[in-house]
Amino acid sequence: MKPSKALFLDRDGTILKEVPGTDADNPDLLGYLTKVEEVELIQNAGLAISGARKLGYKTIIITNQSAFARGILTEEEFEKINLKMYRLLKEEDHGAIIDDLFFCPYFKEGVIEKYRKDTKYRKPGIGMIKEAEKKYNIDLTISYFIGDSYTDMKTGINAGTKNILVLTGYGKIAYKKCLDEKLKIDFIADNILEAVKYIEKNDLS
Repeated sequence: MKPSKALFLDRDGTILKEVPGTDADNPDLLGYLTKVEEVELIQNAGLAISGARKLGYKTIIITNQSAFARGILTEEEFEKINLKMYRLLKEEDHGAIIDDLFFCPYFKEGVIEKYRKDTKYRKPGIGMIKEAEKKYNIDLTISYFIGDSYTDMKTGINAGTKNILVLTGYGKIAYKKCLDEKLKIDFIADNILEAVKYIEKNDLS
């Protein structure tokens, strides 16, 4: 069976708008998406995801969700948030379907006991990607990771994918850190739609 190619996507800051932070001493620190009422798509996210699927990519979300461990997000609310995201994506473009979503609720400094641990599943670890690779027979060398954080770019490098940093969410801060640490990024995109347009121009698989 021929291996498939995947577009691994961070969720918050890449597909969904980040929630504003509340820490006056750290204005660059954004908040946690914990309520379904806060769900808002980044413009053209649905169009981008539909475009990736037309190119033959599996669309798979890979997201850290330390809000579970911090005690500010429940499983029920997380499911509601994702269901609303799926609905909004399809409303924007009928072909905007997410094939799968992998999330890591663990955080070693959390306050909820069952989620308070260190794990290879938490980005920049690649446990979630390796699970997806096995489940969908993915060739990571022809796959992409799109995200808005330094951690996302490290994850892609660790997994062996091509990597695109979007300047939405934490993107502008991440760009500076990636430059400072000479982290290899394949493309810098203003947003997820520009990222997928880049993939379309450079798709050789």
